[in-house]
Amino acid sequence: MKKVMLFGAAVLAASTWSASAVAGRADDTMNWATDREVAIVDPYYNNVRELVVMGHLGWDALLFRNLDTGEFEPLLATGWNWVDNVTLDVDLREGVTFHDGSTFGAEDVVYTVNHVSGPDSGVLTPNNVIWMKEAEALGPYKVRIHLKRPFPAALAYLSNAVLMMPEGHYDGAPMTADGKKDYGAVAPVGTGPYQFVESKPGEYVLWAKNDAYFDGSPKGQPSIANIRFRTIKEMNTQIAELLTGGLDWIWDVPKDQAERLADQGSVTVENAKTMRVSYLAFDVDGDSGQTFFTDKRVREAVARAIDRESLTRNMVGPASVVIHSACHPDQFGCTQDVPRWDYDPERAKALLAEAGHAGGFEFDIYAYRQREYTEAVIGDLAKVGIKAKLTYMQYRALRDLVWKGETPINHMTWGSNSIPDVSAITSHFFSGGRDDPAKDPEVVAWLEEGDTSTDPEVRRAAYKKALERISGELYWLPMFTYAKYYAYSNDLDFTPTSDEIPRFYATKWK
Repeated sequence: MKKVMLFGAAVLAASTWSASAVAGRADDTMNWATDREVAIVDPYYNNVRELVVMGHLGWDALLFRNLDTGEFEPLLATGWNWVDNVTLDVDLREGVTFHDGSTFGAEDVVYTVNHVSGPDSGVLTPNNVIWMKEAEALGPYKVRIHLKRPFPAALAYLSNAVLMMPEGHYDGAPMTADGKKDYGAVAPVGTGPYQFVESKPGEYVLWAKNDAYFDGSPKGQPSIANIRFRTIKEMNTQIAELLTGGLDWIWDVPKDQAERLADQGSVTVENAKTMRVSYLAFDVDGDSGQTFFTDKRVREAVARAIDRESLTRNMVGPASVVIHSACHPDQFGCTQDVPRWDYDPERAKALLAEAGHAGGFEFDIYAYRQREYTEAVIGDLAKVGIKAKLTYMQYRALRDLVWKGETPINHMTWGSNSIPDVSAITSHFFSGGRDDPAKDPEVVAWLEEGDTSTDPEVRRAAYKKALERISGELYWLPMFTYAKYYAYSNDLDFTPTSDEIPRFYATKWK
C-alpha cells in the first residue's frame, strides 16, 4: 500500500510540474540514478554495474563488439592478428589523446596490460585480466600481447573488460594504512567520449562530453553535454524525480510500478533482457558457522521450496526466464541440460525431515539488490518451515563477507561484465577462487579445459560437465535472468541493449 500511495504522490507532483523545471534538456545534462553508492570511479577497482556503464563512457578498449552483428570492430586498435594461439599482435589507432592531453600509443597499452595482469594489481575481477601474461611494444603504434595459455574468449574481453589507461597512471597512487597502494584513488583519465569532472561519494559522479573524441570511433561522437550519475536510495524517490524532471533515466523499476508508469504515459517504459543472472550460493562447507547447507538434502529442500517461475513471472518482467545452470543462456558454452530442481514444497518438507529438520530451522540470508526478490524467496521458504533472517547490505560490504565465507546463503547477481562466454561467469565462480563456494577439483579441471581449448566442441563438452556437476550438487541455485524495466524521459532518444550497458554516449535528445 505504501508504494501505491507514494507512486500516486509522484504522479500528482508531475501533474502540477511546469515545463520550465526540466533539469536535463534545459541545461543539456542527462541525469540518471540507481540506489548504489559509487565511491571509486575506476573500472578495475570498482566492479559494480554502474562502473561498467561509466567505464564505457570514460574509457575505450582496443576492440568494440557490434551487438547487431556479434562481430568485433576496431576501436583503439585498427587491426589485429593471431601469431599463434598465445600471441596476439595489435595495430593501434593514431591521433587519439587521453583526457589529460597526452597522446595514446603502444606504451599505454603495454603499461595497462602489464599493470592489471600483474600479481599485485588488486583488480577486483581478476578473471577479466589474468589470462594475459604481458605486453610488449613492437613500435610506437603496434603491440604484442602474450597470453599465459590459449584463451579463445580473448577478443571478447579486449572489447569489454580491458580498458586503456595512460602510461604511469597508477604509479602515484597513495598508500593505504596497511602499506598497499590505493589504485582506486587515482583521478580517472581515459580516452572515452566523456571525461570525468567530479564526484562526491554516495551522491553523484559528473561526466562532460569529450570535444576532442576521435573521429571514426564505432561509439560515434557524443551528443549530450553532461552525464550525471546520482545515488538515490529509494525507488519511489527516483520515480518522483523522473516524473518531475529531476531525473531523465532510471532502471530496475519494480514490475508493478513500471506498469503503472507505462499506463500513466508521461515517460517511456521498456522491459528488456540483460546478461545478468540471479542466484543463491550455499555455504557448502560450513565456514559461516551455520552448517545446515553442508547437507545436500537441505540445499535441495531450499531449491524445491522456491517458486522461481512465479517470482519471475510476477515480479521480474516478461523478458526474464528461469535458469537451471550457473550461466546465462546467451553465453557460449551455456547449457540448460543439467539436473533440475523444480518447485515441490511437499518434497522440500520431506527432505527437511530426512535431514533431521522436520520442525524447520532458522538461518541468515544475505542480499544487496532488489530486496523484494529476496523477500519473496524468504516467503516461500517460510511455507516449508525454514525461517530466513535477511541482512541487506551494500554490494561491496556483502562481497567482502562472501570472500571471508561468512554467509550461509547469499542471494546475489552477476552480469559477466557483459562477456558472452561461460568463462565470464562459471569460471569466475567455480575455478577455486575466493568466490567459489565449493572448490570442487573436478569442476576446476573441467573449467580449465574449457577455458583454454581452441576447439569449440571441446569447450562445450568441458563446460557441460562442469555445469552438470554444479547443478547436480547444488553448489548454487540459479534463479532467473534479469529483465530490467527502464523508465526514461520522452525527450530522450535511448535504446536498451541486451548486454546491460546503456549506451549513454550514443544517447541524444529528441
